Amino acid sequence: MSSSARSPRFHGRIPREAACAVPGCREPGEFRAPVSSHRSPDGPPPYRYLCLDHVREFNAGYNFFEGMSADQIMAAQSPTAGWETESRAFRPAGSADLPPRWADFKDPMDALGARFRQRMDEAQREAANPGLTREEHAAMQLLALPADADRAALRRRYSELVRKYHPDRNGGDRSFEARLGEVVAAYQLLRKTKAFA
Repeated sequence: MSSSARSPRFHGRIPREAACAVPGCREPGEFRAPVSSHRSPDGPPPYRYLCLDHVREFNAGYNFFEGMSADQIMAAQSPTAGWETESRAFRPAGSADLPPRWADFKDPMDALGARFRQRMDEAQREAANPGLTREEHAAMQLLALPADADRAALRRRYSELVRKYHPDRNGGDRSFEARLGEVVAAYQLLRKTKAFA
């Protein structure tokens, strides 16, 4: 039977003419299987190619958890396995005012919930102050101002954030300059709006 006539319905089939790696088997070896069931810390194990019957036999005897302790098995079965590692931040780190990083969460659903809560807060702020544009609402959020803030509250918050991010207040550290620029731009936008006139 030629490889083009063989059923492609089996997942992982790699059409090949080379024979199965099991001695004496003449069927084509179209399914990849590790040579050994022991995992190496140095990377993936070497593979061999088996026919469908032999790969089924191999899979029936394969035990992913072989050689693991009970604690290792529990850790591998955790629904959050792999999420505990450090990953890319939502934004550059640098302030408590910034959104959380993925690595701050043990459970990925917490991260999604935090984003949902942030969106709900934005919607509530927009509903409480419908006279503001989307950019003005974003500026309010950046400055962490409540929806009912007045001009005095705006100036107070602006003063606090300028002191917080200015290089002179951080020992000459210029890493917060971008954030300071955002604060200044947000203040300049809001102070010209009717809500803060």
